[in-house]
Amino acid sequence: MINPHILRKQKIILGLLCMLILATLLIGMGIGSGSVSYSEILPTLLGHGSFDDQFVLVGVRLPRMIITFFSGMALSVSGAILQGLTKNDLADPGIIGINSGAGLTITIFYLFFPIDQGNFSYMIPVVAFFGALITTYLIFLFSNSRKTGFEPVKLVLVGVGFSLALSGLMIIIISSTDAQKVSFIAEWLAGNIWGTSWPFVWSLISWLVVLIPFTLIKANRLNLLTLNDSLSIGVGLAINRERIILLFTAVALAATAVSVTGGIAFVGLMAPHLAKSLIGPRFQLFMPIAILIGGWLLLFADLIGHNIVMPDGIPAGVMTALIGAPYFIYLLLRKI
Repeated sequence: MINPHILRKQKIILGLLCMLILATLLIGMGIGSGSVSYSEILPTLLGHGSFDDQFVLVGVRLPRMIITFFSGMALSVSGAILQGLTKNDLADPGIIGINSGAGLTITIFYLFFPIDQGNFSYMIPVVAFFGALITTYLIFLFSNSRKTGFEPVKLVLVGVGFSLALSGLMIIIISSTDAQKVSFIAEWLAGNIWGTSWPFVWSLISWLVVLIPFTLIKANRLNLLTLNDSLSIGVGLAINRERIILLFTAVALAATAVSVTGGIAFVGLMAPHLAKSLIGPRFQLFMPIAILIGGWLLLFADLIGHNIVMPDGIPAGVMTALIGAPYFIYLLLRKI
């Protein structure tokens, strides 16, 4: 039984976050290289704006903001799952190498396989998922010790090593290809939002509409998995099966997000931590808050980065790293 006071606090926090997100969306709709008057935003969204406003807002700006927001949501849920499964507050799909595994397979697919433009937006998350899954398996394999079993801190160190190695391998692969394709992969590595059209929005939503509600349903099982294994087994939880299912879910969420946003790190680390500091460590309480925080963090980072330096801007991945790297170091020092 959850204290009604805590539930009321959760609703207040969720309401405040929704207002913050709406305000950020509204500001983002009106600023940029092709500005749209704030008085014209609502008529344009309802289909009564000028052709130029319709193109800028509905054709370009709105799908980009939706992509960044939903990708931030996916990364935050993935990070929360990984932190619960590994019992390690430093776990994040970008830090432990899952994103790099997805990036490597995307690089190989983009450079060496014929691309059907009609199916590309739907194929790229699937390709990213298999690359991330193989990488995750290898990371967990190397993080296990015969004497001590699974070691959460070792997982982070092994993951960082895999991330660096796979990023280096991507650079080696693209060094022998033509400049246009190299440019795409370089932007992906920097976390430059590239999947900014409506087909990518529908592709992303088709994954998230299943995976995020499924994770919320599994919230209580995640609570149990953070306990001692013997206690979890004692209450009837099939821990190995649940770990595998939730790990697949975390990998799918991270791979789907980075397949359209590029190499984004630290969102999955920061959002769950901030949510826990606001409401506590129970998954059913903090995860809805983490979802909104993660979406807003990436949306805000892309909004600032995209408009701070004209015309190309700063990649969202660089902006999140500027915030997240010091936070990661702080958490790492606190662990030692």
